[in-house]
Amino acid sequence: MKAIVIHEYGGPEVLRFEDFLDPVPGEGELLVRVIATSINPIDVKRRSGATTDFFPIKFPGVIGADLSGTVSALGPGVKGFSIGDRVFGISDKTYAELCVVKAENVAKIPEGLDAVEAAALPLVTTTGNQLISVGTGVQSGQTILVTGAVGSVGHTAVFTAKERGATVIAGVLRRQAEQAATLEADYVVATDEDRTMEKMQPLDAVGDTVNGASAEKMLARVKKGGVFASVLGAPQNAKDYPDVKVVPVYVQPDTKILVHMARAVKDGRLVIPIGMKIPLKDADKGHAAVAKGGIGKVLLVVNAN
Repeated sequence: MKAIVIHEYGGPEVLRFEDFLDPVPGEGELLVRVIATSINPIDVKRRSGATTDFFPIKFPGVIGADLSGTVSALGPGVKGFSIGDRVFGISDKTYAELCVVKAENVAKIPEGLDAVEAAALPLVTTTGNQLISVGTGVQSGQTILVTGAVGSVGHTAVFTAKERGATVIAGVLRRQAEQAATLEADYVVATDEDRTMEKMQPLDAVGDTVNGASAEKMLARVKKGGVFASVLGAPQNAKDYPDVKVVPVYVQPDTKILVHMARAVKDGRLVIPIGMKIPLKDADKGHAAVAKGGIGKVLLVVNAN
């Protein structure tokens, strides 16, 4: 098969489109012929070598987490799937024409949802949902602020918090205010305007997708007994707020969440912005575009010209 193969850590130029061994499904696994995958921040970090301590690449290696495609073969013990089924989910080594994935980590693509665009959903929608449902546990009647609300994970977090009945504040940069108008949040605040932040009433929870200085400021706005949940780890000033529960969120594949989010996208209730659809062979160009930021999801399409 053809795949994007990495032989060393580095910039986008280390992503090479070349031959690679076909994977073989084992017990409880599916072999999927990939239709599309997408570029996530973790892919960029893995390629660069930033995750060598906890998520290294065995060279030569293939990266990628999102997957949409059709079932090509069934491993021993697999039930509930047939050859030809359209599926999507979270796996590893998805920048390739073929990919092996645990059957429990994929679901059938809902009717009416484009198979290419389905590749944008698995990691970000599962992460955004779990940030709220597992991390903050926010409930009806509570107020939550979501940082980085215009990002793909942020979009999903806002949607999930609204589904749970919370009052939702979309935290964005001042220059992103126009983009934030498309969200279903109750309020929008510029997290880089200190005066605005100082006037904000104490929050029941924060769902953080950005970390850094912004997260440190948001932590200070959480009331005693409140929750600060983040997909990027605890803010550096967490020790200064012992009365706030700080929860790191590590995404776990969950097909029930994935299908629910996908149906929301299909019905137009949730929008995950897609910035580019490019051929898999041009993954290096996609990584370069992602590094510049602000373009939405970048999809790598296997059979695109």
